Amino acid sequence: MTRRRFLSLGGLALAGWAAPRWVRAAAAAARGSSKTLVVLFQRGAADGLNIIPPYADPAYRKARPSIRILEPGRPEGALDLEGGFGLHPRLAPLLPLWKEGRFAVVHAAGSPDATRSHFDAQDCMESGTPGRKATQDGWLNRALSASRIPRGPLAAVALAGRTPRTMAGAYPVLAVSSADQLRGGGATEESFESVYEDAVDDLLSGPARDLGRARKAVAGLEKADGAAVEAAGYPKGKLGRDFFEIARLIKADVGLRVGFLEAGGWDHHFNEGSTQGQLARRLDELGGSIAAFYRDLGARGDGVLLLTMTEFGRALEENGNGGTDHGHGSVMTLFGPVKGGKVYGSWPGLGEKALFESRDLAVTTDYRRVVSEILRGHLGLQDTAAVFPGGPHAPLGLL
Repeated sequence: MTRRRFLSLGGLALAGWAAPRWVRAAAAAARGSSKTLVVLFQRGAADGLNIIPPYADPAYRKARPSIRILEPGRPEGALDLEGGFGLHPRLAPLLPLWKEGRFAVVHAAGSPDATRSHFDAQDCMESGTPGRKATQDGWLNRALSASRIPRGPLAAVALAGRTPRTMAGAYPVLAVSSADQLRGGGATEESFESVYEDAVDDLLSGPARDLGRARKAVAGLEKADGAAVEAAGYPKGKLGRDFFEIARLIKADVGLRVGFLEAGGWDHHFNEGSTQGQLARRLDELGGSIAAFYRDLGARGDGVLLLTMTEFGRALEENGNGGTDHGHGSVMTLFGPVKGGKVYGSWPGLGEKALFESRDLAVTTDYRRVVSEILRGHLGLQDTAAVFPGGPHAPLGLL
């Protein structure tokens, strides 16, 4: 019997009298241990100015005559949020989460690094040390190492072909495409585990042992195909499948505390479009996936915080190909146990003097400020200076 199960049964028996302090403390610890952080990295530089359009800003309307999102109330116009900001209409499935206070926005957010190189910007943001290219590990792995999260075989999972830069480091991370990849097993893999399980060299025995434990943890899961994903309400495509897999692990109670997903296809130099085009298609999948994720989790979603981020934003002015070039500031979004229904951050405006290098949305909220607050308030990390040197970063009041 697990501690959580014992406490849940004990809670029924103790309901009629005042529980001792140790019971209350243990129950609180069990509740706290159920919190999960999921990070989605939108690779390619997502256009925050069209995802959360500042429709009331005249500079926005002027700079994007053909691809801007129209004002609320107009045909295919933005869904009104607050303060002159709207939600791209293809993200309509997320509006209920906003109204419930479970969806928050941080605008004009990003990295202080000025590069417009995808590779450099992603490396900088994922390492968590802007300006220091020699950093070997990722900020999320450092956070796991500094936390009190037990090193279980499925405590940290990346839905990716290989360990992403964000999660590289000393803390063990499992990178898989699905839980079924673990369930499958096979004579070769099982033989490898049996040979190296007791190896003297921990470099071999550790990973082999973790793989075996992870496989045993998901052994009871039923195999899921594309029909199961769609039946659960997720849209077709890799992102929908990845969100389905993360929800599947959370519901299976296998000890997942940190999950990582990545979605490419946000680099729209041509045919970005407004409510039609490349961006709209990506947002269809994004909005549908997140909405289905929280529906699927049900009450468990109260302990699951989802954060989205991207390496940088897009230039203010549309180019001659109906797209946008590399920019600077963008948008971060948070879902779940947050103080939602609000746009956070200091909006710099889009006037000529307010733009970064006279062409881009400026960054007024360092992404590390957002992440630091999540690590402290959601995962219980006491000191984020070990994760982001040069901190601490003042909270925005997101949680």
